[in-house]
Amino acid sequence: MRKFMVVLDDSRECLNAIRFAAMRAAKSGGGVVILSVIPPEDFNHWIGVGDIMREEARARIQAHFDVFAKWMRDKQGVDPELAIREGEPVAQILAHIAENPDIGVLVLGAATDKNGPGPLVTAMSRAAGSLPVPLTIVPGDMSKERLDAIT
Repeated sequence: MRKFMVVLDDSRECLNAIRFAAMRAAKSGGGVVILSVIPPEDFNHWIGVGDIMREEARARIQAHFDVFAKWMRDKQGVDPELAIREGEPVAQILAHIAENPDIGVLVLGAATDKNGPGPLVTAMSRAAGSLPVPLTIVPGDMSKERLDAIT
């Protein structure tokens, strides 16, 4: 089964990427992998404090995933998987794709502000020619109705 991998982070635009991935998976008989990457700079504290912060980050990610997973199951009939990795986001995204050959598409959400589409979209777009899977970039301000129409 082909899976759409989407990155869960604190950005607003990731919501549209998640919606798009779930809708495409539902309409194509695919699956969804939601990847969240905890950057290493979040834990440059004392060992005990870093461990507590790491666990808090994992709990926050799990709570967000639970909300999205419920929506996917209830509205789209898709049961997503959660993957949490630690490290540099781009490297971890590429490593997760390499380790999971059933991932067929990487879905990212593009920011709508004047600062550009966001660091992940910028980095992955630069590497698009050598990515192991197609990259789909979903505009962050696209309406739910438009997403439904194009998926």
